[in-house]
Amino acid sequence: HTPSHNLVYKGLAHVPEGRRIFQQMTVLENLEMGAYLHKKPTREELKDIFTRFPRLQERRDQVAGTLSGGEQQMLAMGRALISHPKLLMLDEPSMGLAPILVGQIFAIIRELHQSGTTILLVEQNAEMALQVADRAYVLESGKIALSGTGRELAESDSIKKAYLGG
Repeated sequence: HTPSHNLVYKGLAHVPEGRRIFQQMTVLENLEMGAYLHKKPTREELKDIFTRFPRLQERRDQVAGTLSGGEQQMLAMGRALISHPKLLMLDEPSMGLAPILVGQIFAIIRELHQSGTTILLVEQNAEMALQVADRAYVLESGKIALSGTGRELAESDSIKKAYLGG
């Protein structure tokens, strides 16, 4: 059993529900907290994050608590990614976001996956989640009710009726 504070050393990064950024710190300081394993992010690491999330570069000196919900989600993801995780856990990344931002967040999730990052995604937006999932599990009362590939579940009549409004 590994103590939770040591999991980041093993390559685990978590973007919690509700984002939990450091509200009183700047965007840059939040990113620096994500890179604490290496003491400070390199220019290249910051460039990678700012390329992926250009809004964060524009707001790098802004206090994080004043960012919009979508910008805070991007910051939480950037903070997790700067640690170079082997496994990125995302808990409800679309919660409370406008539909256009949900699309942007899922485009980033798809790109991260395609670049080789393993992602564990917990998401109530079944339609978006199934579009990016290799494997999918539907939980009911804490138990696995259905499982399959993302495509299989997206095409399942029972899933369409119960979760996709079809």
